[in-house]
This record gives sequence, structure tokens and C-alpha cells, in this order.
Amino acid sequence: MIKKIQRKFALSEQGAKDLIRSILASTLQNISFMFPVGLLYYLVGDLLNGGVSGTRSVFYIIGSLLCLLLIFGITRIQYDVTYLATYVESGVRRISLAEKLRQIPLSFFGKKDLADLTSTIMADCTFLETAFSHFIPELFGSIISTVLICVSLFFFDWRMALAALWVAPLSFAIVAFSAKVQEKLNQKSMDAKMACADGIQECLETVQDLKANNAEDYYLSGLDEKIKAVEKRAVISEFATASFVTSAMLILKLGIATVALTGSALLINGTLDVMTFFLFLLVASRLYDPLQGALQNLAAVISTRTNIARMNEILDHPVQEGVDRLTNEGYDISFENVSFAYNAGETILNGVSFIARQGEVTALVGPSGGGKTTVSRLASRFWDIDKGRITVGGMDISKIEPETLLSLFSIVFQDVTLFNNTIMENIRIGKKDASDEEVLAAAKLANCDEFALKLPKGYHSDIGENGCELSGGERQRISIARAFLKNAPIILLDEATASLDVENETSIQTALSRLIKSKTVLIIAHRMRTVAGADKIVVLSEGRVAEQGRPDALLNQEGIFSHMVKLQTESQHWTLT
Repeated sequence: MIKKIQRKFALSEQGAKDLIRSILASTLQNISFMFPVGLLYYLVGDLLNGGVSGTRSVFYIIGSLLCLLLIFGITRIQYDVTYLATYVESGVRRISLAEKLRQIPLSFFGKKDLADLTSTIMADCTFLETAFSHFIPELFGSIISTVLICVSLFFFDWRMALAALWVAPLSFAIVAFSAKVQEKLNQKSMDAKMACADGIQECLETVQDLKANNAEDYYLSGLDEKIKAVEKRAVISEFATASFVTSAMLILKLGIATVALTGSALLINGTLDVMTFFLFLLVASRLYDPLQGALQNLAAVISTRTNIARMNEILDHPVQEGVDRLTNEGYDISFENVSFAYNAGETILNGVSFIARQGEVTALVGPSGGGKTTVSRLASRFWDIDKGRITVGGMDISKIEPETLLSLFSIVFQDVTLFNNTIMENIRIGKKDASDEEVLAAAKLANCDEFALKLPKGYHSDIGENGCELSGGERQRISIARAFLKNAPIILLDEATASLDVENETSIQTALSRLIKSKTVLIIAHRMRTVAGADKIVVLSEGRVAEQGRPDALLNQEGIFSHMVKLQTESQHWTLT
């Protein structure tokens, strides 16, 4: 049962147990509200039979106080096990989603955008906070307490019980049968929200380009349409839900009329006494209030299915697994007939085979879109291959836990990501337990002194969101400093010096030459001077290895590499005329 609740509502095991407790507490709360009704029933009976004696007065006074204390106590318990537990579970849910995202292959992120994932972790979790603190416990609490009360009513008079309760299943059926309509509308509403969120995020990220091209008005007009679409879908969804819920409530209200009519008829026929009639009128007036709330909550619970499905998409996604023990002998990287595609029917790599040996620099070159960056990502198991085998020191990387495998790699990406922190802490990401002296030594190797020491607080200066306070070259040097600090046996450089000027590039390459001794180095580059000193060149074209060998040998083959070198040499003499 716990497992089913976990799956249905995207809960942790403790969250599922807390949900059961909150439902029980809500049930007891609804039942406790019926005790004053029973007390009133007996009071009216005494009044009709000649009045209330002194002893009975004490009974009713004490009974009223006990009812208040009981309701207060159960309500307090219901608050603790519902609201407080919900907020704890909300935190657990966000952490579990973030933890799962850490284990999911990067192929998943290629099909999702940042706004969508952020919305799942923040907005969807917030919506479910309301659902688990208000909708679900009250819904099931109302249903269970109503069933228990209804069973007891049949002991008084089955005819009156039927007159009071026939509307309940019909009302709930109307809302329940609307589930498919609501889910379809909610999904369209969610799609509109995601499109709007994407548009807003894209606008913020590209505002510089929009201004530079005088495209602000054009882009914002499109964004206005997305915002209006969100409003339109929200109105449609609310109107549809309200139509079903209101119709169900109208039918529910007929129960009071049928109780009155049926009771009056039975009373006239002499088959029902006044006190029983009065009891059913009291119960009906109290019974339908929680049922009305239950109808609204049922509609709300149905609407949570879209949010829960989005969470389960993350929680159910396969993760990359493997042993956490390295068995490699050396650090040669070997690709053996490797094929890979990001999406079905879209070949990126096809039968790629080469070896990047330890102690050598292997450069991946070739036309754009040939698969160079993909190769480097596959080597570090950012994705899993479709066919073939990749080994590091003879160890099949598909059998190694990704984080354990990455301990062997220092990676400098083409697109540098920095954090809203100091230069010192951004470099320390390369080795979290590094001392300040180690961080500064790595920074000097990457020529970070040149700009860091000019800042007011030096290496302790904040650099803004994603290093917005720095230039492209300065940001890239911080990324290179991380690789120096980590000092792993395998180094992957993806256009690592693309944003550097010639002087800094030469200086960094000199520092890199000291770092890469006895290591396996895989370089991706478009500028031929960057790979001029490489021990081996692997030319990738259209997802295949077109050429491989030493630079001087490839130059003499008059192939792709030779053609690329020739074109770049000619471009150096290009001038404006």
C-alpha cells in the first residue's frame, strides 16, 4: 500500500506514511464535528419530553466542554500531521528530484530545457504542498468519515438514509468522469506556461543580442502572445472545472430537499417519529458541507496528476550505474567501433575507432558537426554509447559509476560555467578540499594573476552570475585553473583556449605542457596552431574517423587535415579591401 501511494503521488516512504496519518486525522476531525450534533439531538429530545433537569444540565455543559476540547485536540493533531509533515516532505521531494537529476544521463537534459526542470522542482512541488496539506487529506477524510456516518444512519432508518445519501455517489461520479477532460486541459495549460517561461528566460539571456539588432519590440510582441495564451488556458481550465464541480454541488443540495420531503411523507403516514426526522435534518445540514469541500478537493486532486506525472518522469528515468571501484591499468583511452545518436534515427558517430595513449596529446579536428565534442563527452561517460566499446586503461567505462569515473578526468569545456562566488571558490571547484595555496598555484599556472590582482579584493572578489563581471578570456582561464587544480591523469580540452588572445594562449599552452606530462590528453580544436604540437591527429568527418596519424604524416596526405591547415594559413593573410 505504501509503495502504491509513493508511486501515485510521487512521495517518499515517510511522506506516504505521513499522508495516511493526515487522512486519518482529517477523518477523526470530521467525525468529531458530529458530536455536537448528537448532543443537540438529545437536548431537543429532553426539551420535548418536559424539560431539562439539573443533572441533565450538568451533563450538557460538561458534554459541550468535552466536545470543544475534543475538536481542539484533534484539530491540533490534524494540523501537525498534515501541514508540518507536508512542508518536510516538500523539502525531501525537491532534494530527491535534484539527487535524481544528478544521476540521470546528460541525454535527458538534451531533451529538456532549464525552465521546464526548474518549474518541476519549484512550481510543481509548491503546488503539491497545497495538495497534500489541503486537498488530499480533506478529500479522503471526508469520504471515510461520510461512509462511517452513513452506515450509522441506516441503523436509524434506511429510508431516510437513502433519501439523504443518493446524491453523494451521483455528485462524485460527475466530477470523477470529468478527469480526462481536466487532464487534457491541464496539460494544455502546462504547455502554455512552459512556453511562456521559456520565452521569458530566453529574453533575459539574449537581451544583449535583441538590443544590438533592434529586435526588442518584435520579440516582446511574441512574448505578449505567450503570456496571453497562459491567461486564456487558465480561464478555460478553471471554467471547465467549475462547470463540473458546480453541477455536482447543485445535485448534492437536492439531498436536503429529498430528506425533507421523504421525512414529511413518512411523518404524515406515522411511520417516522419526530426525533428521527429532526436527527436526519441535523445530519443532512452538517453532512453536505464536508462533501461539498470533497467535490472541490477531488477536482483539485485530479489536476495534480499533470504535476505528479512531470515529477515521475524524472524519478522513473533510468540512471547510469556501475561499480565504484576503478580497475584500469594505465590511462589509454580506446574507442572500439563506437556508434552513437542523441535521438533515434539521427546518427552522430558511426564506427569510430582510435586510441588516445597515455603520455601523448591526441587532437580531434575536423569540420563542424563531425562529432568531436561528442567523442570527448562519451569518453567521460556523459552519455552511454549505442554500440561498440570505450575503455580507459582496459577498463570498460560503461561498467563504472559515472562519478567514480570522472575522478580520472580534468575537463575544460568550450562553454565555461562559473558560479556567483569569488574567483578563489570558483577555482576550488576543481578540488573541494584544496588549500588556498594550492588554489593560488593553479591560478598562477592559468595566468589568472593578470586580472585577479587588479580587482579590489583580488582572488576574493565576487564575479557575478556566471562570471558576468569578467571577460570571456578571463572566464576561460578560471576554467583552466580548475583543471590544473584537479590534476587528474586524463585531460579533456574542448576549445580550451578559444577565448584567449595569442599572448595568453601561448602562455597557457606552455603551462599545459608542464601539466600533461605522463597524462592522457584529448584536445578538440579548430585552430590548427593549437594542435601543431600534438602527437596524434584524429580527423572526424560526418561521424567517422576520416584520417588519423602524426601531424606531419597527415600534411603529406593532401586530405582533410592538410586542406584545413592550408585554408587557415591563407586566412591569416586576409585583409579588408
